[in-house]
Amino acid sequence: MSNVRFYLLDETNDTHQQPAHFALACLLATRSYRQKQKCLVYCQDQQQAEQFDELLWQLPNDAFVPHNLSGEGPVGGAPVEICWQTPSQFNRPILINLADNIPDFHQRFRQVIDFVPAKEQLKPQARERYKQYRALGNQLDTLPASSINETQNNG
Repeated sequence: MSNVRFYLLDETNDTHQQPAHFALACLLATRSYRQKQKCLVYCQDQQQAEQFDELLWQLPNDAFVPHNLSGEGPVGGAPVEICWQTPSQFNRPILINLADNIPDFHQRFRQVIDFVPAKEQLKPQARERYKQYRALGNQLDTLPASSINETQNNG
């Protein structure tokens, strides 16, 4: 059983360069790295994975997070691994889901992070993921995206 946390995005999180949940996922991956916890960022497809990879490279030098696309980098992967297929290893406690569906392998992780977009037309997919996680017996909680800064130390 995994602990699944949904973050509710609001309109102010949206930018034209990337989906709102990418910026939040970047922040969460950075926090995970600083807490010395490896995480896996699961993307919809290779294009989305490369887009997220590029976003992590754009972080300021003092906020750099060692990361790699699945299959690249050091043996065992970097602290933050980005994939779009089932990973070969599950040696990470945290899964950040950027895909439209729940990953088949999500229960191999202690903590799963998912997102509810602000746009009404995108919410049904998030609601469906929520129902699926719940039906599979996961522990669920929901927080506003703005609470990220408040939960820095007790994530």
